[in-house]
Amino acid sequence: MEFKPSDLKKIDDRASNIYEAIIAVGKKARQVNEEWRLEYNTMLNTMNPDGIEDEFDDKANSDKLEISKEFDKRKKPHLFALDKFMGEGVQYRYKEEAEEK
Repeated sequence: MEFKPSDLKKIDDRASNIYEAIIAVGKKARQVNEEWRLEYNTMLNTMNPDGIEDEFDDKANSDKLEISKEFDKRKKPHLFALDKFMGEGVQYRYKEEAEEK
């Protein structure tokens, strides 16, 4: 597994507050993880649309294994989100609080 330390000063330069940046990157990582999970499940469901598993079907199992390997080669969602934050920038904003009446 790849291990690459992040320079916190660079992150601090991209955001007004390092803690806000970490929260924004974490939320983006959860969003990316959810998108990839849905994509993965969709790909698996298209291979077996009727939902019946055949444990002796080697072709389906090898195709599922290939899909799993493809997703394993991707960057981890938190690294993907951090790279996106450092490159393009992740847009984040505060929620507007409702005015009290």
